[in-house]
This record gives sequence, structure tokens and C-alpha cells, in this order.
Amino acid sequence: MKRILLVPALLLVLFTTAFSQEDKSPKSSSKSSGGFYFSWGYHHDDYSKSTIHFKDSKTEDYDFTLYHAKAKDKPDMHRLINTPLTVPQYVMTLGYFFTKKKDWGVEISWNHLKYVVHDNQMMHMRGRINEVYYDKDTLVTPSFVHFEHTNGNNYLIASVVKRFNFLQSRNGQHALSLNVRLGGGVLIPKTDSYIMGLHNDGPFRVSGIVVGTGAGLRYDFFKYFFIEPSIKTSFADYTNAKLYLTGRADHHFVSNQYIIALGFNIPNNLFSSRN
Repeated sequence: MKRILLVPALLLVLFTTAFSQEDKSPKSSSKSSGGFYFSWGYHHDDYSKSTIHFKDSKTEDYDFTLYHAKAKDKPDMHRLINTPLTVPQYVMTLGYFFTKKKDWGVEISWNHLKYVVHDNQMMHMRGRINEVYYDKDTLVTPSFVHFEHTNGNNYLIASVVKRFNFLQSRNGQHALSLNVRLGGGVLIPKTDSYIMGLHNDGPFRVSGIVVGTGAGLRYDFFKYFFIEPSIKTSFADYTNAKLYLTGRADHHFVSNQYIIALGFNIPNNLFSSRN
């Protein structure tokens, strides 16, 4: 967390150095009508407590709720080497800025988070298993319930972006801006769970909706590249997470993502026709 908070300060130092350098080259043209960009980043997350409802009234007969479940993320950042880029928690974004000012835009992002309910925590349990009714504090062990979205707690979000441009170098090669975004989309998890010893892993499926907002300090350098540390807060509402056979779970929570992303501004002439 401390490292993430240091990134905006570092960007300010880098930008100030670039901005203060004398450059007599002509300013970059601002006649373009907009532009695409792509970014890839990694993140740490934290989650609010969640009340989780488990139900299967067709085969394994249960209908109970666990209250105030604590959960954690699973960054897997130590696995960046010798593993696929998609193993750790990552964010992939494709966006487009409209108008000459490039101050409004839209983007689609795939947010791969991981959500793991702590094992062996004391939670209040209310409901029934078969014909037995429970309403008491319970030590929830993995042999009773283990519940996670680790492949993952995926958000597919479309967002509107407002860009506040407030500094630019003389030659247009460096720029600093604040990007604020608001959007919503669907949850596409691969839920891994054990319910009283019955294991289910997946499949990927639409299991609810998500809305989110965030802000990032973006430093564009050499015109085509940028780095953007950002924070994103989302409300995830799971309504149909799959358990063993016909079992389902529903719950909701708030997540905070602390993201560092690297990006590329796609030149407009890549899409222009050649004579």
C-alpha cells in the first residue's frame, strides 16, 4: 500500500523534470479527433464484510446464511515470473477519448480480482440443513464451508471517463492528467467452493452485476506511452454463484482496488487507409 501511494509523488517528480527542460521543437498537433488507448496493470484489493446465503432445495437440502464474512484477496504477485501474465490479479483496459481535447472518453475493462473467505472464522449462522434449524455463532471450518472466487472475482465493466488535463510539456511529449471514471457491468466468476465436503469449481458464468467508480493520476510520456496509478471502488452483487450441483450462493460486498497500469496510446494513423 505504501509503495502504491509513493507512485503519484514519483510521477510528479518525473513530470516536473520533463516539463522544466527547454525544448524548441514545435508543439504536437492537436487536430486529431480522438484516440484509442490500451493498458495493462496489476493490483492489490481489500473487501468489506459480506453476508452469504447458501441454498440448494433440490438435491442437498440446505438453506442457510453466514453473517459478516471476512474475505481477502490473493494477488499472486510473486508468480509474475515463469507464469502466464493472467495468473496474478490484473486489469486490462481498452478505451477511446473523444474530441480534440480528449477530455471525455469510454472504456471497457476486464478486472481479474480474487476473493477468498477466511477459513476458521467465527460467524453467525442462521438457517437449516435438512430438517435441523440453526441460529448461533459457528466456527466455519473448510470441512463445513470453504468459499472463494479465485479464477476469479471478475468484473467486466464499461465506463465513462472524464479527463482533467492540467499540465503539458512545451513539446507535447509529456502530460499529466487526472482520469475519473464511472461504470457498470457484469460479474463473470469461476467460483471454487466446498459445502459440507461437496466440491465445485466453476464454470465461468454470469453471476451478478457490478458498478464502480475510480480515479487515476495519468502520466503520458513520449506521446505514446503512459503510466497510471489509480484507485477503483466497486459494489459487486452476486445473485447466482454456482455451488455443487444445483446449489447457489448470493452475497454482495464493496471492493477497493489499488492499481498500477502501463499503457499505450494507439496512433490514429494505424486505422487510416493507405493510398
